Amino acid sequence: ILNYDIMARFRRRTCIILLLFILFICSIMMALKTLRPDRAGFGDPFGLGLLPELQQRTVLLESKQNSLNMAQGDTVTRVSNLHSIAVNTMKASMSPVKKLEEELSSPNYNFHIFYYTWYGNPQFDGKYIHWNHPLLPHWDPKIANNYPKGRHNPPEDIGANFYPELGSYSSKDPTVIEAHMKQMRSASTGVIVLSWYPPGMADENGEPTDDLVPVVLDYAHKYNLKVTFHIEPYKDRDDRSMYHNVKYIIDRYGSHPAFYRHKTSTGRLLPMFYVYDSYVTIPEIWANLLTVSGSQSIRNTPYDALFIALLVEERHKHDIHRSGFDGMYTYFATNGFSYGSSHHNWASLKAFCDSNNLMFIPSVGPGYIDTSIRPWNNHNTRNRVNGKYYETAFSAALLVRPEIISITSFNEWHEGTQIEKAVPKRTGQVVYLDYKPHKPNVYLELTLKWSEKYRKEQEQWLM
Repeated sequence: ILNYDIMARFRRRTCIILLLFILFICSIMMALKTLRPDRAGFGDPFGLGLLPELQQRTVLLESKQNSLNMAQGDTVTRVSNLHSIAVNTMKASMSPVKKLEEELSSPNYNFHIFYYTWYGNPQFDGKYIHWNHPLLPHWDPKIANNYPKGRHNPPEDIGANFYPELGSYSSKDPTVIEAHMKQMRSASTGVIVLSWYPPGMADENGEPTDDLVPVVLDYAHKYNLKVTFHIEPYKDRDDRSMYHNVKYIIDRYGSHPAFYRHKTSTGRLLPMFYVYDSYVTIPEIWANLLTVSGSQSIRNTPYDALFIALLVEERHKHDIHRSGFDGMYTYFATNGFSYGSSHHNWASLKAFCDSNNLMFIPSVGPGYIDTSIRPWNNHNTRNRVNGKYYETAFSAALLVRPEIISITSFNEWHEGTQIEKAVPKRTGQVVYLDYKPHKPNVYLELTLKWSEKYRKEQEQWLM
């Protein structure tokens, strides 16, 4: 009987303790649920106000009839109509933007992001542009014979390993441009580095895009973003053509409120130009343009600016210095692909730049995969590891305390470096990569997280 009483008391005590423990756990969970989530996490989009995919596509469909009219007639009429549509669209949505301004994090003008406007579709351009990218053959015919040839066939089959939430869009579509500006602003980037060819010129798979610059500038201004130019390696680019093209850009776009000017350590406000594949031109030619004594010198003229060269190999740093450039960037989102894109070399590059009065602008990216257009290039693929690769690149960049960080890229879909929203998609022949288990906006949120972290750390560097 005594043993029975002892066991009964023990059971009652155990039940009471267990009940109290369960109540304690429940109270903890309720308390945690009331906490505000970290807006740099992987939850719902915060304050951005981006249209849901269905609503976005409704707006796109409503614009298509106008776009078909734009595809006809002469170029001047098309550009005028495009600008008119863009202006009307902007006026209609100015009041929501003011509300967004209160909800969004302020733009970080030390975060520069590479942006491409070379995409087209039949509704706006009369045909697909860039989404139907050809499969590029390997330079060794023996290797090339082992891989498929031909072109992609949009809209189901596009030249990318991921699939955009906006579909195979046209860069001329004002609703697409606006959606892009919202995404970039939500990520707290501040400066759009716009891929640019001179009027009438384009890359070998595209069409001229200079006519789009005014529309991009207008929408950027609407979201308090700035625009600078990524000068591509157009045919016969040299000191003379560069002088004329820099003059053209500043004369034509320099008075726009969204045109980016960088405040130097001496207090000057100067335009900035990133120069892709700058190493293709010998230093002596660049020195004609970029040194005070050069025969085509742009220095101390109304067209003076900050010129940022692409560094690929280590020896390029000396060529960049001799050429008269103001700084260097690394562009590629493939850690280990080149000397410049290898994170462990950034400290020595920053030290070289500091000792030679140059800017060092490391380029970070979320990953790299271009096997949709270079099927033989698996060895350069860099897995995103659910965002960890991107965060590792940001961490490496912050370690060298750069004045500016560049991001490769917002929408270079061919090389899989985009942070633009992507969605899961499967067709009969293709299964596209996606951002799961996270949502389509995960890389925008990660960019915001690191923009805020950069701002806080930069405040400490300056103390």
